[in-house]
Amino acid sequence: MKVFRMTLVTFIFVGLTVAVLARTRLINKDPVKPPTAPPATAIAIVDTGEFTDDKTGITRVSAAFAKIEDKYRGVRKELEAMQTRLNTLRTDIKNKAAVQDPKATAQQTDQADQLEVQIKRKSEDAQAAYQKDSVAAMSPLQAEIQTALDAYSKAHGILLLIDANRVPLVYADNSIDITKDFIAEYNKTHPAAPSRP
Repeated sequence: MKVFRMTLVTFIFVGLTVAVLARTRLINKDPVKPPTAPPATAIAIVDTGEFTDDKTGITRVSAAFAKIEDKYRGVRKELEAMQTRLNTLRTDIKNKAAVQDPKATAQQTDQADQLEVQIKRKSEDAQAAYQKDSVAAMSPLQAEIQTALDAYSKAHGILLLIDANRVPLVYADNSIDITKDFIAEYNKTHPAAPSRP
């Protein structure tokens, strides 16, 4: 029984000593400073694929693509009309081949083949011109967006920025996705030029 009391007294004495020392440290130390905000996330992701979205993307990118689309709308309609004409011609050849003169069928087939070659050439030329115009319009814009991304990253303490559109991600928490915030900030500081009537 005496051993138990001695052990209990020792524990109580040690507990009181620790409590007094802890209280003394708190009193003697400088006032407790409030915790500072945690440092900015060192790693973040951005999905540059969302920059081209007409509704939620970067307005300058959407405007540039709309301008290019407007420029090639006439060519696209012309190619569609040519393709419709070719399809009609091929259907006529197929339907009339059994009942019409073989020379007429051969003439129609030759006409359809020539139209198909014209469509292919016109389509290839239009596609090459479209790509050239797209590069010319988008290259300076891409450089500007890259500069803005660099500035955004530095301002927000981001040390590593990963493009989710180019690197497959297995998992990324939404808290490190800066896409929407960056788009909003960019659109605010770089508004699209008003469209001409």
